[in-house]
Amino acid sequence: MPITRRQFAQFALGAPSFAAGSALASDRARAEFASDAEKSLYESAKKEGELTWYDSHHPAEVAELNGRRFSEKYPGVVVNVVRTTANVAFQRATQEMKAGGPLCDVLSSSDITHCLLLKTQGQLERFVPANVATMLEPLRKVDPEGFFHVTQIGTIGLAYNPTKVTAAEAPRTWTDLLDPKWKNQVSVGHPAFSGYVSIWCWEMQRLYGWDYFEKLKANNPQIGRSLLDTLTMLRSGERTVAHAAHAPATEAKNKGDPIETTYAEDGTVVIVSPSCILKGCKHPNAARLFMEFMTSAAASRISVETSNESLHEAVKTKTGKPLSELKTLIAPPGELQKGLADIKEKWRDTFGV
Repeated sequence: MPITRRQFAQFALGAPSFAAGSALASDRARAEFASDAEKSLYESAKKEGELTWYDSHHPAEVAELNGRRFSEKYPGVVVNVVRTTANVAFQRATQEMKAGGPLCDVLSSSDITHCLLLKTQGQLERFVPANVATMLEPLRKVDPEGFFHVTQIGTIGLAYNPTKVTAAEAPRTWTDLLDPKWKNQVSVGHPAFSGYVSIWCWEMQRLYGWDYFEKLKANNPQIGRSLLDTLTMLRSGERTVAHAAHAPATEAKNKGDPIETTYAEDGTVVIVSPSCILKGCKHPNAARLFMEFMTSAAASRISVETSNESLHEAVKTKTGKPLSELKTLIAPPGELQKGLADIKEKWRDTFGV
């Protein structure tokens, strides 16, 4: 039988991160089940034996690592990992539902509007993992009704090339990019190609109105596609300041690239990527158990190991400051869904691309 939220209320997973293939680690994980409720859900999941996970959060090797770590903690429950892009995963899942039922049990999308649409259509199962209560407070109720939950985040800040710009000169706020001294020096992504960039644009409009982009245009920014393109411009020295995602920027810096990052004083843009359980899925108990794992401190440790952000206060990020120390900008999902199409049209009208 499915395990209720009430039954789960007393436990959180958060087991240590385990080396792949370690029998000792698996034995320890089984011994550290926090409650009878966790054991009961595990037993129900074992009867199903597997789940299928469509993942657009991670690179393929990190997705597989999450699947292995889950199965080490819960032997007998296999994760069939399908790593693909957000739009392909969403289209595949919706086609399956129209054809009689999803093959996918858990969908992890980097585009929160996918979960919003599925929720509106009645295609999601409501489930609130106990581990959600252990996450950083701003991430706990992105969907107040509990149909989807944050399982990965990214942060967008300011970046610069330290061989061209000193720390004292570097931008400290988003409006600093509008200073005429950065004419022909700014690099930005494109909201029609990058979900991260579209949400950054939405937040800038919310803070400063569309006039922000009219002023940015006057500085003749180099417009790429993604935030990875802005790092390319900084590396080459073609541009000296940019917006960038902290995780890949930190990774580039650690490899020796001339890149430094700062957190914008007027707000760090936080991109929240959710996961959800599809209604009518074939392995509902395994899906619930996997959602518990993906919202646990154990999953955050995997994230930090692979140079990404932590969802938990107790798991320290390697990419910079934790969210608890930052002024954060997290777009309300419903408002974001309504505004993104308009953002892309305005961008084309302003910049001509």
